Amino acid sequence: MQFRNYLRMFTLLTAFSLALSTVSTPAWSATKSAKRGIAYDIASPADLSALSPGISWWYNWSPKPHDRLAAYNYSSTYGVDFIPMVWNANVDDGQLKLYLQAHPDIRYLLVINEPNLVDQANMTPEAAARFWPRLEQISAQTEVKLVGPAMNWGTMSGYGDPVVWLDAFYAAYRAQNQNRDPKIDYLAFHWYDYGLSGMLDRLSKYGKPFWVTEFANWHSPIDGVQIDTLEKQKQQMAEMVAVCENRADVFRYAWFTGRMNDDPHFSSLLNEEGRLTELGKHYLSLPFNQ
Repeated sequence: MQFRNYLRMFTLLTAFSLALSTVSTPAWSATKSAKRGIAYDIASPADLSALSPGISWWYNWSPKPHDRLAAYNYSSTYGVDFIPMVWNANVDDGQLKLYLQAHPDIRYLLVINEPNLVDQANMTPEAAARFWPRLEQISAQTEVKLVGPAMNWGTMSGYGDPVVWLDAFYAAYRAQNQNRDPKIDYLAFHWYDYGLSGMLDRLSKYGKPFWVTEFANWHSPIDGVQIDTLEKQKQQMAEMVAVCENRADVFRYAWFTGRMNDDPHFSSLLNEEGRLTELGKHYLSLPFNQ
């Protein structure tokens, strides 16, 4: 009798331990990178399902996911989170707050896409500094962390260098806010060439962890290292992903992109709906750090 009681107790404790481990650690978390994502307007459950074995998040340059995915619980169904973006200052603050409050699982907000490109957010450092307190208020009221500005090498006169733009942004914000620094939880960066790690080193002066929210290698000059074959892009993808995985200061990263009609650098991860390209399979299969 005593032995049977011990056996019953051991069985119950074992089952309880297994149940706890199942609850505390999602099944997908050990099988893919928590950092890895995609910059793409995913518009179908089939595409999200195809990508989900190897990505943990996506964004589409918008505050909300595509209408075809709006009814889905992506995190529990696919193990993939949607991260909203405030693309520029043309945003309804009240509507955004309501959306974030209705989705308390959203913990991050991407902000200001490529302000130093005239065909993107196109915001001077002074304009961005005037806008930033609105973002800080949204963050305070919804508890989301601010990720941005999302910098790239740009086309704005005098501010092509992202460091020059950011230095001017910090200076303008301090001048407008009693010498206080802006609330930036993470700095975002885009890169389409060789030398990703060196650029991140250069941006580390701001003391912020990074989201690399767009990356691929589109090196075009005919100099022997141009990216003009799938194999070259696969090699560059592997090297750039390794940089992002191995750097402790890179919190998230997102490949650009899902599909492009004109794709001279072989960057697309998706073929027809729900099917991965060879590059897409490669991206999902690359090693990651636990």
